Amino acid sequence: MRTSIYKSVSNPKLFQDQLLSWSKQFREIIYLDSNDYPQQYSSCDCILAADAFTSIKTDFHNGFEDLKQYQQSAKDWIFGYLSYDLKNNIEQLQSTNFDGLDFPDLYFFQPKKLFLLKGNQLEIQYLSICEEEVEEDFEAIIKGRNSTAAIDEIVAIQQRIPKKDYLKKVAKILEYIHRGDIYEANFCMEFFAENATIDPFEKFSKLNEISKPPFAVFFKNNKHFLLSATPERYLRKEDKLIVSQPIKGTAKRFLDPIEDEKSRNALATDAKERSENIMITDLVRNDLSRTAQKGSVEVKELCKIYSFMQVHQMISTVISKLDAQYSAIDVLKTTFPMGSMTGAPKISVMKIIEELEETKRGLYSGAVGYFTPSGDFDFNVVIRSILYNLEKKYVSFSVGSAITSQSIPEKEYEECLLKAKAMRAVLS
Repeated sequence: MRTSIYKSVSNPKLFQDQLLSWSKQFREIIYLDSNDYPQQYSSCDCILAADAFTSIKTDFHNGFEDLKQYQQSAKDWIFGYLSYDLKNNIEQLQSTNFDGLDFPDLYFFQPKKLFLLKGNQLEIQYLSICEEEVEEDFEAIIKGRNSTAAIDEIVAIQQRIPKKDYLKKVAKILEYIHRGDIYEANFCMEFFAENATIDPFEKFSKLNEISKPPFAVFFKNNKHFLLSATPERYLRKEDKLIVSQPIKGTAKRFLDPIEDEKSRNALATDAKERSENIMITDLVRNDLSRTAQKGSVEVKELCKIYSFMQVHQMISTVISKLDAQYSAIDVLKTTFPMGSMTGAPKISVMKIIEELEETKRGLYSGAVGYFTPSGDFDFNVVIRSILYNLEKKYVSFSVGSAITSQSIPEKEYEECLLKAKAMRAVLS
């Protein structure tokens, strides 16, 4: 059972900083920040879940079934992630590429301490075993200061796939496309640093400040960290309503308002980008139809342009109504991995991705989010993110782009560098 206590917060932004700083003491943390980005489908501006009471950690074998049992037995808030390699639980696929991060394939925890902030209204939900700590913790949070004393050394970032090899690999994907094996492939490459010492809290604060995305995440599980500035929602469930918002299409931001508007308009009318987006939107429609009430799948927005601090993005919104015979986990399992991070058709593309990429994706292009006690959920897509294994001192971020028949390898490479810009700036 949880006890709910309500507070008013005079300065929500300051409180969020203090809340994240206070949470450093815990082994398990998930901090979700919408950065006040205007969006239709939203419950809170900020959520912090900390200090695991129970948890589940597993590899991909029976991953979704194990999660289903855990979620249904907990009947409580649970927070965690689905790594990309859970695809191996759904299809006859494998992941044998290099993995420098060594994250579990699936991890969720039931927090003892939970904070939900909307505007200046704060709801604190503690499990009954620690409810007497609420007032003491709240005092400690508001008296605390956000200390960001850097302990960083120089992070020497390397590129896993050199440019000449990247161009050859994209040419190979184009061969597959022209042969008719696939229509579109989301091809990714890793940037990494070994023997790296960083302060994950300080780096997340910087990344979030220069990006201000609607689905930012700070995640800590002991020695594993995710610092995410993702603008993309994977899937949200509100009662019977299911919402997916795939991103396909990226353009540069400019300081000059005229140049910036020109870039935005060019993205909106770019035939290649629209084609990419429509292909993935169609894939999402098909995925959602597997658990939807008949005739309920609907494209609410097609190829709409949204602007973020670093880039303009083309986003479509697809909704459906969940058929009563399916569970929340069924929706995730039948749509995972998200089409925006694979391409189409999914299974063929995932085999080609595995063949040509040189790093196991792991949590990158997976999803982070939560389940409510009633079985609703909200998950993002893990892109524009830094991953860190403190024990191995290994830092990694990956970027990708959608390869279609109209792709020019050089331009795809430039798009990857554009997407890498914020993470590189934060780590440099």
